[in-house]
Amino acid sequence: MIWHITKREIYDNLNSLRFALTTGLLIALMATNAVRHLREHPKRVQKYHDAVAASVNLMNSHANDSLYKLAQQGPGKLYKKPSPLHFCTEGGDPLLPDRVEGGSPFQYAEHLTGVWKLEYPDANINMKNVGPDVSQVDWAFIIGYVLSLIALLFTFDALSAERERGTLRLMLANSIPRHTVLISKYLGALISINIPFILAVLLNLLIISTASSVHLNTAAWGRLGIIFLIALLYTSLFLALGLLVSARAQQSAVSLVILLLMWVALVIFMPSTFASIASSSSSSMSPDEFLKHRRLLYDKLSDEYHDQLWSGELDEKTLTGKSEFFIKHAEGRERLNQEFLAQQITQVQHARSISRVSPATLLQHLLESFAGTGFERHLQFLENVKTYARQLRQFVVDTDRADPQSLHIIGVREGMTKRKILPKAIPKFEDTFSFSKDLNTRAIELLLLALFVVALLAGAYLAFVRVEI
Repeated sequence: MIWHITKREIYDNLNSLRFALTTGLLIALMATNAVRHLREHPKRVQKYHDAVAASVNLMNSHANDSLYKLAQQGPGKLYKKPSPLHFCTEGGDPLLPDRVEGGSPFQYAEHLTGVWKLEYPDANINMKNVGPDVSQVDWAFIIGYVLSLIALLFTFDALSAERERGTLRLMLANSIPRHTVLISKYLGALISINIPFILAVLLNLLIISTASSVHLNTAAWGRLGIIFLIALLYTSLFLALGLLVSARAQQSAVSLVILLLMWVALVIFMPSTFASIASSSSSSMSPDEFLKHRRLLYDKLSDEYHDQLWSGELDEKTLTGKSEFFIKHAEGRERLNQEFLAQQITQVQHARSISRVSPATLLQHLLESFAGTGFERHLQFLENVKTYARQLRQFVVDTDRADPQSLHIIGVREGMTKRKILPKAIPKFEDTFSFSKDLNTRAIELLLLALFVVALLAGAYLAFVRVEI
């Protein structure tokens, strides 16, 4: 009986004007998204490869000079690798730094230079813009705004129109259980919406995958599968909401007005409002406080190592003192940079955690993670940078220790090995992102989205059971 009613619903939807408009709209948006990605992604990838090549060449030139030069200048700029699934969601990437400075040693005097440190640009993300970006025709916009609105347009009259025509009373008079009617309406709408959506997605992926400038590997296709399942969950949420309101409303027009108001509140109003409240209630270290801490660090260390720092002697004690000063100052500044960045990250995460009560925000967070863009991807990039910094520093120490003639005083030319090092022996930075880590990070939000769907379906069932026909 469920399948019989579902087929009738699908047939009615396929012959409706809204189905034709939905098909045309989704295909047009997905085609536009694919064409735009093919135009912009190769430029993004080329820019990344050129920047990485320039940074590697600079580091190799330092290595060709000496191990000391490498220890002093560091790896240079470390760049974030662009995601091949950028077409799914941009995730605020233009507002986030695409690199970290692994260099810029402090110049104390004309002939007195310290060692490199990591410098993190600000996590300059707009915390008030946490939902899908309406200015980008990406999957997040299409699913978050367009598909959710279409789901409501397919269900606002699912029960109320039947009640108005009297067909609902006739159907229930034939001993058809109410849950059978509700499930059939839900399945009929879900299948009807996903027919044009799947067609649009296939067209989108066909255009992208057949282009020589874009390569989607096995991992990317796996992530696309997860993104499609998220889209099904998100669509189901709004289908359940439409059935809930349609079960309670006496007229289809009233149901449509209520659902449009709820859509505006859930998708547009709630994300920005909650994020704005959260961002205004939290604070991080001010730039003035940050600079004050840096000055205090320098003053403390310069007083402690003043004699060795400004001495012209080349004895082991003086060289060791300079090395300790350089390393402690670089570590201290790097630690302050990390603390300052951590406070900014905490502030953004606080805003994002509060705003995820909105389904649109949940969708955005999930798509960002599995598409490899946005804030969570940026955090993985920062972790990759920290790991590489430890590897490179350990490489310098191990290489220096391998020379028995060296004094093993890192950061001072006279205290390090004079042996030449091969550039290919230097560890290379690899910016990767882990699917398992993304899945573990977003497991709670996936569960929360599923719970929203279950709760709304249960509410729709209870409302339909209690309604008078």
